[in-house]
Amino acid sequence: MSITVIAFDFGVKSIGCAVGQSITGTAQSLPAFKAVDGIPNWSNIEKCLKDWKPDVIVVGLPLNMNGTEQDITVRARKFANRLYGRFGIKVELQDERLTTTEARAEIFQRGGYRALEKGKVDGISACLILESWFENYSE
Repeated sequence: MSITVIAFDFGVKSIGCAVGQSITGTAQSLPAFKAVDGIPNWSNIEKCLKDWKPDVIVVGLPLNMNGTEQDITVRARKFANRLYGRFGIKVELQDERLTTTEARAEIFQRGGYRALEKGKVDGISACLILESWFENYSE
């Protein structure tokens, strides 16, 4: 049985988003959500969740390279808790230590510096978070 999963790459100005299916284990990026000091327009998030009807939400957990937490880690956890509290959908956290760097490298390979738009980086980061979650997912 395939499940639908939405992933978020939390940021204080922009929250990347991607959707994927467990059957393929791949993700496609969706438009990023603007945020003001880490707070998104919740009705836009709600519309996205209603459109895609995910079984699970994955939120990237930004850790330092040595595994310790930073300020943004606490805020990403809070965002994950708010998602669960508002929408009642199971939320899982996924270590995202290299995803933004990988996303920038991937975009740069495809289109050089001009392609490095913030929204695209966030969307591809969300895809990478979701695909790494699928690698560890088992039904």
